[in-house]
Amino acid sequence: MARQLEEQIVGRFPVGRRLRVLDVGMGRGAQALRLARAGHQVTGVEQDAASITAARETFAGEPEGIRERMRIIEGHAGDTGVHFLPGSFDVVLCHGVLMDDVEEPDALLAGVARMLAPGGMLSLLVRNGDAAAMRAGLSGDWACALAAFCPPTASYGLKRLTATLAGIGAPLHTWYGVRVFTDTVADDAVLPDDLDAVLAVEDRAGRTDPYRGVASLLHLCGVRG
Repeated sequence: MARQLEEQIVGRFPVGRRLRVLDVGMGRGAQALRLARAGHQVTGVEQDAASITAARETFAGEPEGIRERMRIIEGHAGDTGVHFLPGSFDVVLCHGVLMDDVEEPDALLAGVARMLAPGGMLSLLVRNGDAAAMRAGLSGDWACALAAFCPPTASYGLKRLTATLAGIGAPLHTWYGVRVFTDTVADDAVLPDDLDAVLAVEDRAGRTDPYRGVASLLHLCGVRG
């Protein structure tokens, strides 16, 4: 996903431009730190205290110039309008925020999109509602796989996301699949010796049909008109 995000930023904004980035649901700050290291001004919004603590500990080990480009605000993803004026950011990340049950997810996305300046880019990562049965099926959990063919009405597939992004003023520009082949790997699995090859395969599959359509996650980039 980091490769995909970098590809879109490089392709959309002039080289060397320092972007104003908002990371909604920042988590432990992995993407925020990458972007700050690249020279951008990054503001993270996160409500989980443990994640904020972990992020601050990580940021503390960075050079002063990078630390100065990073800011953390404790708050809910749906409260961006409380903290910022509309159009305040060139890039807004909303990664993993809609993985769990969220009240009025379309309204949350609309509020996030309002933070974009004209021509700004929204990077959205969600669970792929079109392939909800894949992980359980590949793991041999047939009951869960069967149940997943009837996803909750709040789930997002590509068609619904395309309509949602158009409706909130940030129409879909491009999309990728994330975790096409590796989704069933255990979180504590030992990294393979050929990790570069694994990443190369996932990168290729995530931008190639029909593979990207059955990825565990969808990474969509919309652009504010």
